[in-house]
Amino acid sequence: MLQLIKNAQLWDPQPQGVVDLLVAFGRILEIGKNLRPLGLNLKVWDLDGRTVTPGFIDQHVHIAGAGGNNGFSSLTKEVQAEELWSTGTTTVVGLMGTEGILRTLSAVYAKVMAMREEGMSAYMYSGYYGIDSTHLTGSVQSDMLLLEPVLGCKVAISDTRSSFPTDLELARLLRQVILGGATARKKGIMHVHLGALASKLDPLMRLVRDFTFPIQHLSPTHTNRTSDLFEEAMAFAKVGGRIDLTTGASRFEDPSKSFVRAVEAGLNPDLLTFSSDGHAGLSAAVAAKNGVELCAPLSHNLREMIKIHRSEGLSPALALKPVTTGPALNLGLKQKGRLEIGCDADLCVFDDDWDLVGVMGMGKWRHDPSGFFELEPSVTVSKA
Repeated sequence: MLQLIKNAQLWDPQPQGVVDLLVAFGRILEIGKNLRPLGLNLKVWDLDGRTVTPGFIDQHVHIAGAGGNNGFSSLTKEVQAEELWSTGTTTVVGLMGTEGILRTLSAVYAKVMAMREEGMSAYMYSGYYGIDSTHLTGSVQSDMLLLEPVLGCKVAISDTRSSFPTDLELARLLRQVILGGATARKKGIMHVHLGALASKLDPLMRLVRDFTFPIQHLSPTHTNRTSDLFEEAMAFAKVGGRIDLTTGASRFEDPSKSFVRAVEAGLNPDLLTFSSDGHAGLSAAVAAKNGVELCAPLSHNLREMIKIHRSEGLSPALALKPVTTGPALNLGLKQKGRLEIGCDADLCVFDDDWDLVGVMGMGKWRHDPSGFFELEPSVTVSKA
């Protein structure tokens, strides 16, 4: 079915004014003013000037649940697709956490495929905290070659819970990621959990300096855990590295403020990304410090994006980058993060107060709190 979305105040994420979008087969077919497509099965939605943005990308979510920090009863639950849609997220990357025993990579893969059946664009990382990477097909490299949803590998450094990998071990793991990605036509990402130890990003800088690995294959996350770590992360970004700011927990200040701090320091905003760490299990102390529950929330990417614009005074074009173009570039997802002809039809609709009033994923309306977009009966909508 052809769908015509009329009178949309479009940010793609650059401002494009009020335009119409023609959508079919999960893609954007045309963008322009006063579009008049011919078709017997055409559905028209007149947004009357409401704001339309790309759907959000959350590149760090414990979609199959995570280990708890307060006993077995604190193990976190699986993420449901409607929880993500209700926060504007249309693309998610699932991963494992501290241990690979109670939560398994096969469960993450199964959850990715289930979410895809529900209309969510879902991907995953192989591996977990340890350098003894878990995998599904024999190695990280073969996971990337044989399993389309696998975009790279996760590992932890500079953390007391890590396996304290050596530079050579990290280099060998990154080699697998790059070679697997080259053959499978994926960018290849080593997504690196950062703790609060004094080594900070030093091991990653050595991979670039001593082993001459291209910096774009490294994706350090939790870079806003402490002020000192964030200062070093900004130095990493100044030489072309992308840095991921956690919104759901593990932050020394509001991520919106850290984003503005980095932009004012002259960093390229396309190198800055947000991720929620959604459904991570948090200790009572961390949860209290960050004002969240023991399970990291999924909603803070949306909250911090709006704060960049409404509280910090930056334009929507800048505020949208860490949840749209930034993660799309980091992950190598060329059809995501933008609203242009040929891109996937993933979009968010906001009212004048920047309240989320609609979400489309792969050309179908997935979240519709006001009842305007007529969701398919099979879709369950979260009212949270």
